[in-house]
Amino acid sequence: MVALVQSFSQSRSQILSIIFAALLGLLVIYVAGHSQSHILHDAAHDVRHATGFPCH
Repeated sequence: MVALVQSFSQSRSQILSIIFAALLGLLVIYVAGHSQSHILHDAAHDVRHATGFPCH
């Protein structure tokens, strides 16, 4: 019985993780699709500089 409860709990946790990842992915696509291209470029450019990655 304990194994069944643990299995259900683990399955529920995995399903919630998948749902959260899917919603986050959809949110990123939605925001990227509705923002201006220069805003995305500037954001990526700033992140590259903040992490020390050369971009020029």
